[in-house]
Amino acid sequence: MKILIPDSIALAFPVSDVDNYVVYSITAPFAPAHADAQILVLWGNSAANLRSAVTDLPNLQLVQTLAAGPDAALAAGFAPHITICSGRSLHDGPVAEHALAMLLYVVRGLDQFVAAQQQQHWDTRIGKDQTVPATQGLYTLAGATVVILGYGSIAAALTPLLQGLGATVLGVATSAGVRYGHPVTAMTDVHQVLPQADVVLSLLPALPSTERLVDGTFLAQLKPSAVFVNVGRGKTVDEDALVDALKTGRLRAAALDVTYVEPLPAASPLWSCPNLLLTPHVAGGRPQGAVALVLAQVAAVRAGQVARNVVR
Repeated sequence: MKILIPDSIALAFPVSDVDNYVVYSITAPFAPAHADAQILVLWGNSAANLRSAVTDLPNLQLVQTLAAGPDAALAAGFAPHITICSGRSLHDGPVAEHALAMLLYVVRGLDQFVAAQQQQHWDTRIGKDQTVPATQGLYTLAGATVVILGYGSIAAALTPLLQGLGATVLGVATSAGVRYGHPVTAMTDVHQVLPQADVVLSLLPALPSTERLVDGTFLAQLKPSAVFVNVGRGKTVDEDALVDALKTGRLRAAALDVTYVEPLPAASPLWSCPNLLLTPHVAGGRPQGAVALVLAQVAAVRAGQVARNVVR
């Protein structure tokens, strides 16, 4: 079996007498020599490369993206008989870590300290605010209610970290039930939990149903002291509404690792928006366990069994 491995990540596979792991360029069209490949692994592929995969790899049986969100693979146009699998679980630790770092940055008001350091100013305002009953709760996760949109494996990794800092976590998923041992509310009932939120953290994928879901109406249900963090997909947020909420003080702060258009255009108002932290889609840049997942998918295809993380 031939498995095509992207050159955008270093993956070491064991020597095999029956499987051929071939590294390909994620920016170039596929050569005719690759036409017999049965499995294609994706990571950061260019649009041109994906178009070539659709037309020039006729023997594909399975496409495995190493990204947690399979939107690019799903949108590429692969034939219906080709199984598409997400990289769910590969980014649980890194994304949870990055989300927590961004959240603590905005909750603790570290941007003020960065600005003060640049001005060589010993700014003690936040230290004083933490002792005032009216404002002390703004600078800690202890006692905070964190609503996580898109409660999956990343949220399950993040929940105990938040709980360890004293937060209460409320999960929201497509339907109500229990996810990873944690009760969740249905997305259709999200309006019931938003007014309680001190933090809303989005892990939502990019789907027609989530397009600009976080809009003006959504944000209006939050307390002015609330914080919004997005480490899911940028297309889930109405950025004009978010900028307006931050500029008018209807939302305390926000942190985005993803934006509607990436790279973020120079003319975007997000660059200069107050109380907003931006990182360039780097939360999940370190897939962990990718080799083990690919090996499991190869074994499943060979045995005619259902693969892991199937999304189509």
